Amino acid sequence: MQLLQSILLALHILGLAAIIGTFLVQMRKDDGFAVNLVLGGAITQVLTGIALVGVGEAALDRDYNMIKIGVKLVLALVVLGAAIAAVVAEKRGARVKPWFHVAGGTAIVNVLVAVIWR
Repeated sequence: MQLLQSILLALHILGLAAIIGTFLVQMRKDDGFAVNLVLGGAITQVLTGIALVGVGEAALDRDYNMIKIGVKLVLALVVLGAAIAAVVAEKRGARVKPWFHVAGGTAIVNVLVAVIWR
């Protein structure tokens, strides 16, 4: 199970890199955002985050702060919702930038919650 958790953690970090890396590189652009990459990262983050907590609680007997996990899940769902809205806005020819910034900014806040909240 430790190997599974390590693989999930690696995928979780890659999802994070897809969101925040794309956001930091493209945040000053006015059009042509890589919203599909942010969406893929957001989906990866939510799924691997849930799986990490599940594996940790069930198989590895870890005791997580569920309030923190709940806050992080809500933030991750906001990122996912904003990424979906950005993809939809891009397909409709509407403004993508506000949704792109919500997704990237909220992902950064989620990282800060993960690191600072002990």
